[in-house]
Amino acid sequence: MLVASARHLAHVDVDPGQQTIELAGALEPLLERIAVERTGGRRVAVLSSGDPGFFGIVRLLGERFGQHALAVHPAPSSVSLAFARIGCAWDDAVIISAHGRPLESAVSAALGLPKVAVLTAPTQPPQALGRAMRDAGSPPREVTVASRLGEPGECVTCTDLDGLANGTFDPMSVVLLVEPTSDAPSDAPSAPSLAWGLPESSFEHRAGMITKAEVRAVALGKLGLPQTGVLWDVGAGSGSVAIECARLAPRLTMFAIDRSAEDAERIRRNAAAHGVRVSVVEGEAPAVLAGLPAPDRVFVGGGGLDVLEQALLSLRPGGRLVATHVLVDRAAAAWRLLGQSVQVSVARGASIADGFRLQAENPVFISWGPTP
Repeated sequence: MLVASARHLAHVDVDPGQQTIELAGALEPLLERIAVERTGGRRVAVLSSGDPGFFGIVRLLGERFGQHALAVHPAPSSVSLAFARIGCAWDDAVIISAHGRPLESAVSAALGLPKVAVLTAPTQPPQALGRAMRDAGSPPREVTVASRLGEPGECVTCTDLDGLANGTFDPMSVVLLVEPTSDAPSDAPSAPSLAWGLPESSFEHRAGMITKAEVRAVALGKLGLPQTGVLWDVGAGSGSVAIECARLAPRLTMFAIDRSAEDAERIRRNAAAHGVRVSVVEGEAPAVLAGLPAPDRVFVGGGGLDVLEQALLSLRPGGRLVATHVLVDRAAAAWRLLGQSVQVSVARGASIADGFRLQAENPVFISWGPTP
């Protein structure tokens, strides 16, 4: 039995008598049909263009039938082909999907990144991405729209954001957004890479709503930052954790996520003040997390168990999640989910009359996992 979309079926020769099922609409009934056919002893082939393990159907089939049941025969992914068409390396690119995911999340993620590939969709075509990027105040980008890669009607268009926003393109495209190269010296201030646990006064914040310096220092140690990869700072507030991570590991791709528009702007100002690159994503977790690249590290500065669960599910293999809580019940739930926890109690020196005393801060629980 062959399962494929109508456009893919048009490109293959089907043997007489071979049963075909169109890959369209809701996927759950299709998966049930595949399960019935497999139980009856029939071999099932699912046809997908490019690499089906790259934002494709392999994940869904693997979750339903187990990875051991799959024989995957990949072709080059659409993203690798798109970058190949413009002769550009892409090991430093971030891949974002707007296919079945909120366009706002894709735009927020792409704004602060120097090299991005965005997968578009019929409901969110390239020109919609261009208009949203332009409306969000994106800096100039060299834009490539790659459509129908590897097919007879392949089309590769090089333009800029205005050309992207005002054009008409095949909705099933890969859009490359690359920051123009410049020989001009950067005005961004240099920052020491091995200083962390910066004082709260180093960041603009809202009424003390910031991870305290000592707690932040311990949390950074528990994160165990890699040199490259993706980090989420969920409920970022002032963005202090993401910004410190960007100072320590500048090759990491940072996403600071917060539901408050006011805090989102504050994070952007703080990142600019420290001369680091942080992509700010405005939205409510956990829903907003669905459109972001899978993380290698996640920091969650409070929030409910649903946020932790979604972040943990999103982690790449070998990833780590660190969360802080003040409330005991939430800390206990985080410990049960992640496996490890510690309480950090800090007392800061303060003057009293002509003497000295210790002024206690609220104790904070730090939980982390999975176990390395």
